[in-house]
Amino acid sequence: MPRLGRLLRWALLAFAGVFLIGMVALGVLYYLVAPKLPDVETLRSVEMQEPMYVYARDGRLMGLFGETRRYPIAIETVPDRLKKAFIAIEDARFYQHHGVDLKGIGRAVWLLATTDNKRVPGGSTITQQVARQFFLSSEYSYTRKLAEMLLAMRMERELSKDEIFELYLNKSFFGNRAYGVAAAAEFYYGKKLDQLSLDEMASLAGIPKFPSSGNPLSNPERAKQRRDYILDRMAELRFVSPAEAAQAKAVAMHATPHERPVEVYAPYVAEMVRQEMVARFGNEALTKGYHVTTTIDPALQTAADQAIRDGLAVYDRRHGWHGVEKHFELDAGDDAGTARTRLANIPPQAGLMPAVVLGVSGSQVRLALGDGTEIELGADQGWNGNAPAKLVKRGDLVRVQRVAAAATAGQPPVAAGYKLEQLPRAQSALVSLDANTGALRALSGGYSFAGNKFNRATQARRQPGSSFKPFVYAAAFERGYNPASIVLDAPVVFKDRRGHLWRPQNDTGNFAGPMRLREAMVQSRNLVSVRLLDAIGVDFARKYISQFGFEQEQLPPNLSMSLGTASLTPLAVARGYAVFANGGFRVTPWFIDEVKDRDGAVVFKEKPAVACRECAPRANGTVATPASSVVDGFDLGPAGGTTAPAVEKSEDKSRPNTVPPANIADMLLAPRAIDDRTAYQIVSMLRDVVLRGTGTAAKVLGREDVGGKTGSTNDHRDAWFSGFGGPLATTVWVGRDGFESLGYREYGGKAALPIWIDYMRVALKDQPIAANDPPQGMVKVAVGANGALVPSDTGGILEWVKHEDLERMQAYVDYGPEETTPAEESFDIF
Repeated sequence: MPRLGRLLRWALLAFAGVFLIGMVALGVLYYLVAPKLPDVETLRSVEMQEPMYVYARDGRLMGLFGETRRYPIAIETVPDRLKKAFIAIEDARFYQHHGVDLKGIGRAVWLLATTDNKRVPGGSTITQQVARQFFLSSEYSYTRKLAEMLLAMRMERELSKDEIFELYLNKSFFGNRAYGVAAAAEFYYGKKLDQLSLDEMASLAGIPKFPSSGNPLSNPERAKQRRDYILDRMAELRFVSPAEAAQAKAVAMHATPHERPVEVYAPYVAEMVRQEMVARFGNEALTKGYHVTTTIDPALQTAADQAIRDGLAVYDRRHGWHGVEKHFELDAGDDAGTARTRLANIPPQAGLMPAVVLGVSGSQVRLALGDGTEIELGADQGWNGNAPAKLVKRGDLVRVQRVAAAATAGQPPVAAGYKLEQLPRAQSALVSLDANTGALRALSGGYSFAGNKFNRATQARRQPGSSFKPFVYAAAFERGYNPASIVLDAPVVFKDRRGHLWRPQNDTGNFAGPMRLREAMVQSRNLVSVRLLDAIGVDFARKYISQFGFEQEQLPPNLSMSLGTASLTPLAVARGYAVFANGGFRVTPWFIDEVKDRDGAVVFKEKPAVACRECAPRANGTVATPASSVVDGFDLGPAGGTTAPAVEKSEDKSRPNTVPPANIADMLLAPRAIDDRTAYQIVSMLRDVVLRGTGTAAKVLGREDVGGKTGSTNDHRDAWFSGFGGPLATTVWVGRDGFESLGYREYGGKAALPIWIDYMRVALKDQPIAANDPPQGMVKVAVGANGALVPSDTGGILEWVKHEDLERMQAYVDYGPEETTPAEESFDIF
C-alpha cells in the first residue's frame, strides 16, 4: 500500500504540474493574444457588402451590380423554424452558453486524443464562427482558436444573442456569390424567407459548412444527406414533430438558380449608371448597398429597344442573306452535346439564339441550341422567304428565333416553333430627352448589349450630315436672316490658298436657283447651306453653334461644317435639338435622379437646370445685324427704310399671356443658348420638313407638333433623324461600326426615320400637343413667291420674323424664271 500511495502521490503531482504548465501556457498565450484582439464593439456598426441597385423612374429594378449577392435582414424578420434549423446543425446550446460551449470543446478534445485526425468537427459555436468571419483568418492553429474563443466571450458580453445570430445569418457564405440567408433563399428557391418550406429551410441551413462543394446545385446528393440530418436533429431537439421531419425529408431536392429578375431591360443605361456611381463614390459604390433611381421611363425604353430591333431587321432584309456567323468543323460523331460546348460562350442577342447546324436532309435542317436541345426547321421556317436548307450546311453557326403560335382569319393556325434569322450588319442608337429638363427618358446604344457593350449613343462620334443644318440656319438667323430670306441654290466652287478646289453638290444633283431658306431646309439643299455659312462666316458660326452644347473644337473650321462633317455623338445631337424644342435653353442631359443608402437616407438628389420660357429674358436684347446686307451677290435689303404695308404687327398678341411658375424661387434655370424667336423659326421650319419635306413619313403620327431633320453622309455611311414632339427631343442614328456603307440609297429618311417613328408613336401616346406660339418681338409678314413683301390681302406666304429684321426685307432682287440657273461661281474659302 505504501507503494500504491507513492504512485498516487506522484500521479497527483504530475497532474498538478501539467495543469500548472497548461495554465501558465494559457496565460502566456492570453498575454500575447489578448492585446491584439479587435474591438468587438465595431460589430454594432459593421457595414456588410451589398450590391448596388439601379431602378427606373417608377421603381422597377433595372440593374444589379456587385460581386456579392446580399440582402441584409433583421433577426425579427427571420422565421422561427429557419433559426432553429441553423441552431440544430451549428450550435444547439447557442442560447445557453456564453460564447464558448465547454461540452463541444470537450468532445473536440476527446476526438483529437482518440483519433489520428488533425481537424475534428465541433467546438465552434455560432458566436465563434461570427468572430472568425469578421476578425480572423481561416488558418487552423491553436493560437487562432484561442483568439476565436476570447473574441467570442467578449462578443457575448457586448452583444445580445439575437445581434450575434443576425450577424451570422447575414455574413455566412452560401455559395454561388450568395452571402447571407436572404440572398441564398432568393438564389436557390426564388423566395423570400417567410415563403420557405421546412425542407428548404433545412437545405439552406446545411450549406454554410460546404458552400461550394455541398450546395444543392453543385452536389444535390450531399446536400440532401445534410438536409435530412438537420431535419432529424430538429425532431430530436423537438423543434419540429417527427411527422413534420419525415414529410420534409420526402420532398425531392428542387433548388434551381434564380437570378434577381431585372424588370426593365436597359443595360446600356445601367452600365452608364455604374460608371457614374464609381466616378462619384469610388469602387465602394458597388458594395455599400446604394439604391439609384434613374430618369428612365420603362415604357419608352422598351419602345426604343423594340424600334431599333425592328428597324434593323427591316434594313437587313432589304440587303439579303449575308451568310452564317461562323463555321465549326464537326466530326462524324459530333452531336448536340458537342454543339452545346461550342455554343458555351456565344450569348443570345435580342432574342436571337445561337444554334449549330447538325445536318441538312432535303428541305429539313436539324440544329442544336445552346442547352443541347435539338430542333428542326422546315422550308417555311427560313429567312425572308428563303428555305433554310438552301442557306446553311452542317457545322454552321446560325441564329434562330422562337415563334409564338398564331392564328389568322381564313388561314390555318401556325404552331409555335422557331425560324431562321441573322444578326443585322448595321447598328443603331437612340437617345430621347425631356427637352425642358434634359432628363434621359430612353437610351439604346446598339442592337444588343450582350453582343457588343460599346454604347454608340454616348461613345460613337459620327458625322450627322444634313441633320446638322438647323444649327447653321440658327446661326444665320442670328445674323439677320429669316425663313423668307432668298439664297441661291446654284453650282459653286471654293478654292483654298493651295489651289485645291471643292465643289459641293446637292444630293439630287440638280439646282433650284434662288429659293427661300424655308424651302431650302424642307428640301435639304446642300448648296444653300454652304453659301449661307460662307456668308455669315465660319468663325462666327462655330462660336454660335457651340452654345448648343457642342465643343467648339469638335466643329470643323471650314465650310464643310455646313454639310454636317463634325464628329458628334447621338446624345450631343439630341441635346442640341432640345434647345430648339424648349424655346432656346441649353439643358444638360442627366439620368441619375436620386441615390439612397442602404438605410433609405438620401445621399444625392439631382436638381437639374430647367428651361422656362416665362422665367428668363431673351439672351440678347438686340440681334446683331449682318456685316453686309449683300450675300452671294443678292441684295437682302437696305439697312434702313420704311415699314412695308405688307407687315401686320401683332407682337402684343403673338402668344398667350404667361406668368412664371409659382415655384420659380426653387428652380435652377437653364442658361439661354439662343434667342427664343430663332428657336420658334427653326421649329416652324422643321415641322415643315415633316409636312412636305424629307421627313414626310412622320406624318403618320398625326401630330402637328412633330418636326425634325434627316441626315445622311457620303457613301451612305451614316443615316440620321433628329427631331421633337410633345416634351421630347429624340435622335436616331443608323450605321456600321466599321464605317462601311449602309448600301444604295440608305438615306436618313429610309434607314433612321422608321425607327424614330416607331419609338415616338409609343412615346407621344397621350401626350398633349406642344404649342409653338411666336414669342414677343416678332411680326407677321406676307412674302411673295419671288421673295418680295406683298400686302396680306393679296395672298403670299406668311412668315413670322424678328421685328428688327423687317428693314432688311424691304427690297428684293427678281431673278427671273426659276428654271434659269446662274452659272457656277467661284469663291475663296479664306
